[in-house]
Amino acid sequence: MARAIWTGVVTFGLVNVPVGLYTAVEDHTTHFHQLQRDSSDRIRNQRVNERTGKKVSPDDIVKGYEVSEGQYVIVEQDELDDIAPGRSRTIDISDFVDLNEIEPVYFDRTYYLAPRDKENQKVYELLRAALAETDKAGIATFVMRGKQYLTALRAEDKILVLQTLHWQDEVRDPSKELPKLPSGRAGKGKELDTAVQLIDSLAAPWDPSRYRDTYETKVRELVEAKAEGHEVETAEEAPEPTNVVDLTEALRESLERARGGKRSTSSPKKKQSAGQELDELSKAELYERASEQGIEGRSKMNRKELVDALGKGRGKKSAA
Repeated sequence: MARAIWTGVVTFGLVNVPVGLYTAVEDHTTHFHQLQRDSSDRIRNQRVNERTGKKVSPDDIVKGYEVSEGQYVIVEQDELDDIAPGRSRTIDISDFVDLNEIEPVYFDRTYYLAPRDKENQKVYELLRAALAETDKAGIATFVMRGKQYLTALRAEDKILVLQTLHWQDEVRDPSKELPKLPSGRAGKGKELDTAVQLIDSLAAPWDPSRYRDTYETKVRELVEAKAEGHEVETAEEAPEPTNVVDLTEALRESLERARGGKRSTSSPKKKQSAGQELDELSKAELYERASEQGIEGRSKMNRKELVDALGKGRGKKSAA
């Protein structure tokens, strides 16, 4: 069972709700150790004195703010704790805002809030139900690990979710930061209509289980393949940017493919040739089939070469 990374109270008006804060997500990234090349010797990071080069104990490390070149103001951790609002143990809701008014760029990390004990469940559920009923988010600040956070408390089924937000001065203005933005309405007429149709054809209800971190899967396959001495699949080249001249045709073909992929399973499908079927597979799917058929040199083949090799393999099977 998960342990709370922070405990305190949520306050709204004169009501206090003791809660614990829990991480809502976990990292599934494959982590590597640093080794010296041509050896199995681990590399370690050490804290050393920049001037003397000698190691420094964690107890001898303090925080310093540079006020001028080479001149620092030393600040102790207990001094930071003393000035933290609410002694770092209060999530104080100051406003309730419409949830859909918060722009997505402001959302940062997600946490779960849980009541600390059974005695507090009624008040906790009251706040959760009220937020769900009004579709509001409670805007609050709190301090954790020496940093103050702006947060939004929102309701989900049976639980309260705390979303840390970026401060307004942390969010960049795209018109000032990005080198080039469209000066006017780029899409119009038939092109815009086709693009809208394409989006409608690819529309689907949100289901996070449909999506997978395919890169992370490939990293693990790479590690396993190298450990077992097998060939390693290389990735496809990135697609070329769409030429403006070919935009209408690219949209039309994309729409036809999207509609074709959503045909009803009950309607009869036009029989495809082996070559047509292979042409519609991704490179990863082609590589998987090549692996099943034991095609040599597949890891160095591009997509077209995989299609040709699989087609020849089918020809040999048919002849046999």
